[in-house]
Amino acid sequence: MKYTLLILTIMLSVANSFGQGFTINGTVKDAGINDILPGVNVLVKGESRGTTTDFDGNFTLSNVEVGDVLSFSYIGFVTKEITIQNSNPLVVSMVEDVNNLDEVVVVGYGSSTKKEITGAVSVVGSETIEELNPQRIEQALQGQVAGVQITSESGSPGSASSIRIRGISTNGDNRPLILVDGNVIEDLSVINPSDIESMNILKDATAGIYGVRAANGVILITTKTGRKNTALKFNYDVYGGFQETSREIPVLNATEYALLANEAFAAGGQAVPFPSVAGLGTGTNWQDEVFQKAPILNHSLTMSGGTEKSTYSVGFSLLTQDGIVGGNKANFKRYTTRVNFNHDLLENLKLTTNLIYTGTNKKGLNEGGLGSVLFNSLNNAPTFDVRDASGAFTLAEGLGNEVINPLAQIENTFNSTVVDKLSGKIGLNYNFLTDFTVETSLQFNYAEVQGRNFTPTVFYGSGKVFNNDGRSFLNVNKDIFKDYTFDAFLNYDKNIGDDHSVKATLGMSVFDTRGIFSGSTQGFFENPVAFPQADIADAVDLRNDLILSGLSGRFKERLLSYFTRLQYNYKGKYLLSGIIRRDGSTRFGPRNKFGYFPSGSVGWIVSDEEFLNDNKIISFMKLRGSYGIVGNDRIPGNAFRGILSGEAAYVLGNKLVFGNAVGVLPNPSIQWEEQKTLDIGVDLKLFNDNIDITADYFSKRTDDLLLQPPVSGILGAAAPGSASPVVNAGSVENKGFEFAIGYSSDRSEDFSWGINYNVTFLQNEVLSVNNGVGFIPGGGFGVGQDPPSRMTSGKPIGYFFGLETDGIFQNQAEIDAHATQNNAAPGDIRFVDNNGDGVIDSDDRIDIGNPIPDATMGLNLSFNYKNWDFSAYAFATIGNEIVRNYERVQPLVNKSIYTLNRWTGEGSTNTYPRVTTGATSNALFSDFFVEDGSFARLQNVQLGYTLPIRTVEKLGLNKLRFYISANNVFTLTEYKGYDPSASSGAPIGAGIDPGFYPVPRTYLLGANLKF
Repeated sequence: MKYTLLILTIMLSVANSFGQGFTINGTVKDAGINDILPGVNVLVKGESRGTTTDFDGNFTLSNVEVGDVLSFSYIGFVTKEITIQNSNPLVVSMVEDVNNLDEVVVVGYGSSTKKEITGAVSVVGSETIEELNPQRIEQALQGQVAGVQITSESGSPGSASSIRIRGISTNGDNRPLILVDGNVIEDLSVINPSDIESMNILKDATAGIYGVRAANGVILITTKTGRKNTALKFNYDVYGGFQETSREIPVLNATEYALLANEAFAAGGQAVPFPSVAGLGTGTNWQDEVFQKAPILNHSLTMSGGTEKSTYSVGFSLLTQDGIVGGNKANFKRYTTRVNFNHDLLENLKLTTNLIYTGTNKKGLNEGGLGSVLFNSLNNAPTFDVRDASGAFTLAEGLGNEVINPLAQIENTFNSTVVDKLSGKIGLNYNFLTDFTVETSLQFNYAEVQGRNFTPTVFYGSGKVFNNDGRSFLNVNKDIFKDYTFDAFLNYDKNIGDDHSVKATLGMSVFDTRGIFSGSTQGFFENPVAFPQADIADAVDLRNDLILSGLSGRFKERLLSYFTRLQYNYKGKYLLSGIIRRDGSTRFGPRNKFGYFPSGSVGWIVSDEEFLNDNKIISFMKLRGSYGIVGNDRIPGNAFRGILSGEAAYVLGNKLVFGNAVGVLPNPSIQWEEQKTLDIGVDLKLFNDNIDITADYFSKRTDDLLLQPPVSGILGAAAPGSASPVVNAGSVENKGFEFAIGYSSDRSEDFSWGINYNVTFLQNEVLSVNNGVGFIPGGGFGVGQDPPSRMTSGKPIGYFFGLETDGIFQNQAEIDAHATQNNAAPGDIRFVDNNGDGVIDSDDRIDIGNPIPDATMGLNLSFNYKNWDFSAYAFATIGNEIVRNYERVQPLVNKSIYTLNRWTGEGSTNTYPRVTTGATSNALFSDFFVEDGSFARLQNVQLGYTLPIRTVEKLGLNKLRFYISANNVFTLTEYKGYDPSASSGAPIGAGIDPGFYPVPRTYLLGANLKF
């Protein structure tokens, strides 16, 4: 009995102790960076009592009992609940909520939440950028965002890429408007990708808040800032590695080359150039000689923090990258310094400032087209050695006047372009009368661009166009660009009762840009001089074409804008937004200086309706639509006025005198291009937000395209330096469908994974070209041939226009039965007589290809297991064609390996023509040179390991992560050239490959340190 009483006493004592409250302490941290989180709300679930974390992320909560559930919530983070087991101190790690519908998204002159956005807006966060380690920002958009296509203009270090948002809308400039912290930035090479917090892409009429500059879409970039009440933190990222070519084009070796050269000369009735091919072997592979492994190294340091009233962030970076062609002769260096500082001057008055300095130094080689280094490596004969017996570079004799020794070309190329750019912003934000906020800011850009290009005396071979047999000379130039933007706007944000919410914006903007061009000053030297010592002051003879032309070398343009936006929200589920902007631009004459650009959008959050309240599948569903008019003022200045930039001959006093005349004929009636854009979309989250779907149908019609019609020479358009006037006379339409789906799952605390896929289907059609002839030519092919690309009504812009082929003539009977074709012989390409007149000529040319893809898509995968993380992403382009234009038509240049499959007799092949030095039509532009440009590329693979928290804390760090990654891992394509992803970016002439410098494959080893 006494034992029973003892047990009951103990049990009651224990129960009583557990029923008594106790005090619990803890610390809350950001799981991503192991940094403390001040201001986190800590509540006892089901009760109103709680606390918040202090400056050091610590909290204390009294009267807590075992079994209580503590809820931790913080803006931008997933709410976390912990059941109390005992009174031991807690360490709580919170994870960022990347799918949070309350996340703030910048939309231009303000912000909104993801839930309330009624337009087509895509967001790329800093996490994506950190995974990809791009050298340029554009690379972080490639395959990541539906409706955005990125094509590389060159794979050389520091080279730009073309950004196209929902297709090509004009025959002119298709670049989107890009703003960094509200500041217009045209050249993205000046931004360090590690400084970016987020990129928001406005793709539909909601971009109309930017009016005349929004027709090609808008990209809003926000740089990193500090966090209030946070101690000074450091973030150091470093990676290094090497680059190599992702592909070489198979060409003939020395023996194959000599045999085919003999065959061609014999077929042309000439003596063979290689009577004996014994001992030639494989010869020189010029691509092996030109391509090399090139190093790349990047350092990035960010310091950030904040006090109760201020936040600050300072970043430094250094990127240095050699070229896979030319090595240090193609080096690119970028230095950046960024400072962001925000301060609460008063409780309702805030100061925002930022400043970015970027310095770049780019060395370059002749990269694309006739005479480029790669062109010469493909066409130079493999029978030549790199150097002769004396050690001098060999001469490419007998290969025409353009092909030279590419190693000699690299050796004798000396140039550099140095850019110093300073961008900044200062702004004030003042809240008054509870619901009103007035904001004003002044942004500026100042850039100096200095170029030096040195040409020594050099001899590459007989008759070569690149020879310099005279004096060495130096070209120098210095151009200055500066602009400023002044914005002032008033925001009104009011909740009326429980059902109504109104937001209104009223503002104005002034943009002023100007530049000073020094022109290229050419200085000649009497005595030999090396590039580092070459100084224009030592030149014995100077020439400046700008000064000789009598032009000022200056420009100045301005834009004055007024805008307003009204947003209405009823019961949080019925959304309405309207925008109107009035722009006035100095690029247009007094008759059409001002224009109005209205747009509107609506949204319905269906998932908030009662009939979906208990739905277990649909977590969130929003239908939205937008329509509006936006403009495009990206045209050359002064097209509405007459400028004396032409040349003319006058008879004065019975003497012929040369002087100036009107250049491009003026048209005072021109106005900006106008785009009508429609978007209908749905945002959907399923199964407790695990699946995220976005789908959009869009249509963009651009009217009043700016063209130059042919006019009579009597008007002066045929004079040197003159041209036809610019007129509004064309239309283009883009229609398409975007679809993006993502799945994410946290299986446990140790394992999570996600997959995202996006696809865009696009149809481009030119509706009208009213320039008198019905088409606009563009691009180039071969030497002396008509432009291969056209813009014509009923066709995609820039489609390929050439002859259609129908196999190979197998015998003379087939030639006799065919339409008349000049110089045709068995083994030649057979062209189709499309107009049926019995003669093969230029009138038989038709549509033979489209450079615009039918579909683009991207796929992203990520896995996290304990301290390991893995990510990979791929993208693809389907349905576009590319023109092969890197082969020179000369008897003794080298040829691609497919030439081995040439026609050698009746029935041997119906694909590749014979080889001969005689006259044929085989080199005429036809679909023989048009190839399928579709490809799929595994762009990035990365494996990382983060050291355990206990380990890094012993090292005095918050986080230490190591990773290895590979970029441009492999490409699946049938295209024969270097890189199917490359393009000139021209709306008429894209997709013609003159031997594009390939995007390199890159292997990196890196580390992320946070302390």
